[in-house]
Amino acid sequence: MGTSLEDLKVLRAAESIADEIWRYVVQWDAFARDALGSQLVRATDSIGANIAESFGRFNFGEKLQFLYYARGSLFETKYWLNRAAHRGLLQSNVAQDYSNALTHLARQINQFANSLKMQKRDAKRSKPSLREEQAPYIAGPVDESALIFDEKDFAWIKSDPSQSNL
Repeated sequence: MGTSLEDLKVLRAAESIADEIWRYVVQWDAFARDALGSQLVRATDSIGANIAESFGRFNFGEKLQFLYYARGSLFETKYWLNRAAHRGLLQSNVAQDYSNALTHLARQINQFANSLKMQKRDAKRSKPSLREEQAPYIAGPVDESALIFDEKDFAWIKSDPSQSNL
């Protein structure tokens, strides 16, 4: 039997981070919540929302596209965490804990993307075909990297917000 949306560990991890950030932001004063907090919460919620939308798509290309959207939301979350730390809304150690959690989540998103790419490859191999295979047409080099996040990305996500120049 297939995995349900609620069984996805990567989604549960994204939800956990989003809920923790929500609980922290709602304690800020009204101006901070409105100016920065709502952006931080929306970006964090968007990570899980895009993972869920990826799960709900049928086409492998669309599934991966929504994981790339989740990647963008994760980077946006890191940006807002840095801003909150620089503005004194988050202690440096709290921001660093969130950055570490986001780094772990980024690795889980990579694993999820890799499993989708393997499923796509396996599906292509198992399809019976009556046609002769077409010759490949490649206009230039194609980067089929299975990674949505690379080590440089992990380093930035995990970086100390107090050292950021953003």
